[in-house]
Amino acid sequence: MTQHTRRAILAGLGSTAALAACGNGVGSNGSATIDARVDQTLNYLYTTYPATTQLRDKSVGQLVMPLVTKAGFFAGGSYGRGALRIGGATVDYYSATSGSFGLQIGAQQSAHVLFFMTDNALRDFRFSDGWTAGADLEYAVKDDGGAIVADTTTSLAPVVAVVFGQVGLLVGASLRGTKYARIIP
Repeated sequence: MTQHTRRAILAGLGSTAALAACGNGVGSNGSATIDARVDQTLNYLYTTYPATTQLRDKSVGQLVMPLVTKAGFFAGGSYGRGALRIGGATVDYYSATSGSFGLQIGAQQSAHVLFFMTDNALRDFRFSDGWTAGADLEYAVKDDGGAIVADTTTSLAPVVAVVFGQVGLLVGASLRGTKYARIIP
Protein backbone atom coordinates (compact mmCIF):
# COMPACT_ATOMS: atom_id res chain seq x y z
CA MET A 1 0.00 0.00 0.00
CA THR A 2 1.34 3.39 -0.99
CA GLN A 3 1.52 6.08 1.69
CA HIS A 4 1.07 9.66 0.56
CA THR A 5 2.62 12.43 2.60
CA ARG A 6 0.70 15.56 3.39
CA ARG A 7 3.22 17.55 1.31
CA ALA A 8 2.60 15.32 -1.77
CA ILE A 9 -1.16 15.63 -1.41
CA LEU A 10 -0.97 19.42 -1.03
CA ALA A 11 1.36 19.64 -4.06
CA GLY A 12 -1.12 17.57 -6.05
CA LEU A 13 -4.01 19.81 -5.00
CA GLY A 14 -2.01 22.93 -5.89
CA SER A 15 -1.09 21.65 -9.33
CA THR A 16 -4.70 20.57 -9.91
CA ALA A 17 -5.97 24.03 -9.04
CA ALA A 18 -3.40 25.66 -11.32
CA LEU A 19 -4.32 23.39 -14.23
CA ALA A 20 -8.04 23.90 -13.65
CA ALA A 21 -7.57 27.67 -13.88
CA CYS A 22 -5.74 27.49 -17.23
CA GLY A 23 -7.78 28.66 -20.17
CA ASN A 24 -11.18 28.84 -18.51
CA GLY A 25 -11.55 32.61 -18.28
CA VAL A 26 -10.12 33.14 -14.81
CA GLY A 27 -8.55 36.57 -14.79
CA SER A 28 -10.13 37.59 -18.08
CA ASN A 29 -12.14 40.75 -18.60
CA GLY A 30 -15.34 39.38 -17.12
CA SER A 31 -18.81 39.23 -18.55
CA ALA A 32 -17.93 40.23 -22.13
CA THR A 33 -15.52 37.30 -22.42
CA ILE A 34 -18.01 34.85 -20.90
CA ASP A 35 -20.82 36.07 -23.18
CA ALA A 36 -18.61 35.75 -26.28
CA ARG A 37 -17.64 32.20 -25.31
CA VAL A 38 -21.27 31.30 -24.60
CA ASP A 39 -22.29 32.57 -28.06
CA GLN A 40 -19.52 30.54 -29.72
CA THR A 41 -20.43 27.42 -27.73
CA LEU A 42 -24.13 27.61 -28.58
CA ASN A 43 -23.35 28.24 -32.24
CA TYR A 44 -21.07 25.18 -32.29
CA LEU A 45 -23.63 23.02 -30.47
CA TYR A 46 -26.59 23.92 -32.69
CA THR A 47 -24.53 23.65 -35.89
CA THR A 48 -22.80 20.37 -35.01
CA TYR A 49 -25.82 18.74 -33.33
CA PRO A 50 -28.94 20.25 -34.96
CA ALA A 51 -31.32 18.10 -32.88
CA THR A 52 -30.33 20.17 -29.82
CA THR A 53 -32.34 23.07 -31.24
CA GLN A 54 -35.43 21.06 -30.24
CA LEU A 55 -34.20 21.08 -26.64
CA ARG A 56 -33.51 24.82 -26.90
CA ASP A 57 -36.99 25.52 -28.28
CA LYS A 58 -38.73 23.49 -25.54
CA SER A 59 -36.60 24.73 -22.65
CA VAL A 60 -37.31 27.73 -20.43
CA GLY A 61 -33.60 28.49 -19.95
CA GLN A 62 -30.09 27.22 -20.61
CA LEU A 63 -26.99 27.25 -18.46
CA VAL A 64 -24.02 27.31 -20.83
CA MET A 65 -20.58 26.37 -19.53
CA PRO A 66 -18.30 26.99 -22.54
CA LEU A 67 -15.08 25.67 -21.04
CA VAL A 68 -14.68 23.47 -18.00
CA THR A 69 -11.16 22.33 -17.21
CA LYS A 70 -10.81 19.09 -15.29
CA ALA A 71 -7.41 18.04 -13.94
CA GLY A 72 -6.11 15.55 -11.47
CA PHE A 73 -3.04 14.09 -9.89
CA PHE A 74 -4.47 11.77 -7.19
CA ALA A 75 -6.70 14.64 -6.08
CA GLY A 76 -8.72 16.16 -8.91
CA GLY A 77 -10.96 19.07 -9.58
CA SER A 78 -12.73 21.00 -12.26
CA TYR A 79 -13.67 24.62 -12.75
CA GLY A 80 -15.43 26.68 -15.37
CA ARG A 81 -17.54 29.80 -15.77
CA GLY A 82 -20.63 30.38 -17.85
CA ALA A 83 -23.93 32.14 -18.21
CA LEU A 84 -27.61 31.44 -17.68
CA ARG A 85 -29.67 32.41 -20.71
CA ILE A 86 -33.42 32.95 -20.64
CA GLY A 87 -35.12 33.96 -23.85
CA GLY A 88 -31.71 34.25 -25.52
CA ALA A 89 -30.47 36.88 -23.04
CA THR A 90 -27.91 36.44 -20.26
CA VAL A 91 -29.53 36.89 -16.85
CA ASP A 92 -26.78 35.61 -14.50
CA TYR A 93 -23.24 34.24 -14.46
CA TYR A 94 -22.23 31.00 -12.77
CA SER A 95 -19.21 28.92 -11.88
CA ALA A 96 -19.12 25.12 -11.95
CA THR A 97 -16.77 23.27 -9.59
CA SER A 98 -16.22 19.68 -8.58
CA GLY A 99 -13.60 17.70 -6.74
CA SER A 100 -12.54 14.09 -6.51
CA PHE A 101 -9.90 11.91 -4.92
CA GLY A 102 -8.51 8.63 -6.22
CA LEU A 103 -6.27 7.14 -8.85
CA GLN A 104 -6.26 9.80 -11.58
CA ILE A 105 -3.77 11.80 -13.57
CA GLY A 106 -4.21 14.16 -16.50
CA ALA A 107 -6.43 16.97 -17.71
CA GLN A 108 -9.31 17.47 -20.10
CA GLN A 109 -11.53 20.32 -21.22
CA SER A 110 -15.15 20.14 -22.19
CA ALA A 111 -18.28 22.22 -22.48
CA HIS A 112 -21.79 21.52 -21.34
CA VAL A 113 -25.24 23.00 -21.55
CA LEU A 114 -28.02 22.37 -19.04
CA PHE A 115 -31.46 22.77 -20.61
CA PHE A 116 -34.09 23.61 -17.98
CA MET A 117 -37.28 22.08 -19.32
CA THR A 118 -39.69 23.27 -16.59
CA ASP A 119 -40.27 26.53 -14.79
CA ASN A 120 -39.92 24.73 -11.43
CA ALA A 121 -36.49 23.32 -12.35
CA LEU A 122 -35.28 26.75 -13.46
CA ARG A 123 -36.68 28.42 -10.32
CA ASP A 124 -35.05 25.79 -8.07
CA PHE A 125 -31.72 26.39 -9.80
CA ARG A 126 -31.87 30.18 -9.69
CA PHE A 127 -32.97 30.51 -6.08
CA SER A 128 -30.81 27.81 -4.49
CA ASP A 129 -27.73 28.63 -2.48
CA GLY A 130 -25.44 26.65 -4.76
CA TRP A 131 -27.14 24.01 -6.91
CA THR A 132 -25.55 20.58 -7.25
CA ALA A 133 -26.12 18.33 -10.25
CA GLY A 134 -27.54 15.03 -9.06
CA ALA A 135 -29.08 11.79 -10.18
CA ASP A 136 -32.20 13.52 -11.56
CA LEU A 137 -30.20 15.04 -14.41
CA GLU A 138 -30.92 13.39 -17.79
CA TYR A 139 -28.25 13.27 -20.49
CA ALA A 140 -28.75 13.59 -24.23
CA VAL A 141 -26.73 10.92 -26.05
CA LYS A 142 -25.58 10.06 -29.57
CA ASP A 143 -27.53 7.53 -31.60
CA ASP A 144 -25.98 5.05 -34.05
CA GLY A 145 -25.85 7.72 -36.76
CA GLY A 146 -23.93 10.13 -34.55
CA ALA A 147 -26.83 12.54 -33.99
CA ILE A 148 -27.90 13.61 -30.53
CA VAL A 149 -31.09 11.91 -29.44
CA ALA A 150 -33.57 14.00 -27.49
CA ASP A 151 -36.41 11.53 -27.23
CA THR A 152 -39.76 12.15 -25.54
CA THR A 153 -38.54 10.74 -22.22
CA THR A 154 -35.47 12.95 -22.17
CA SER A 155 -37.32 16.08 -23.23
CA LEU A 156 -39.84 15.55 -20.38
CA ALA A 157 -37.07 15.51 -17.75
CA PRO A 158 -36.78 18.68 -15.64
CA VAL A 159 -33.11 19.23 -16.65
CA VAL A 160 -31.32 17.78 -19.69
CA ALA A 161 -27.52 17.96 -20.01
CA VAL A 162 -25.47 17.90 -23.20
CA VAL A 163 -21.75 17.38 -22.51
CA PHE A 164 -19.37 17.80 -25.43
CA GLY A 165 -15.78 18.60 -26.28
CA GLN A 166 -13.49 19.16 -29.21
CA VAL A 167 -13.64 15.44 -29.98
CA GLY A 168 -17.44 15.39 -29.99
CA LEU A 169 -20.06 14.29 -27.51
CA LEU A 170 -18.48 12.85 -24.36
CA VAL A 171 -20.24 9.53 -23.90
CA GLY A 172 -20.39 8.45 -20.28
CA ALA A 173 -19.50 11.92 -19.00
CA SER A 174 -21.25 12.82 -15.78
CA LEU A 175 -21.85 16.13 -14.09
CA ARG A 176 -22.98 14.45 -10.88
CA GLY A 177 -21.58 16.30 -7.90
CA THR A 178 -20.79 19.46 -9.87
CA LYS A 179 -21.75 22.51 -7.84
CA TYR A 180 -23.01 25.64 -9.58
CA ALA A 181 -22.83 29.01 -7.84
CA ARG A 182 -23.79 32.51 -9.00
CA ILE A 183 -20.77 34.77 -9.58
CA ILE A 184 -20.04 38.37 -10.46
CA PRO A 185 -17.46 38.29 -13.29
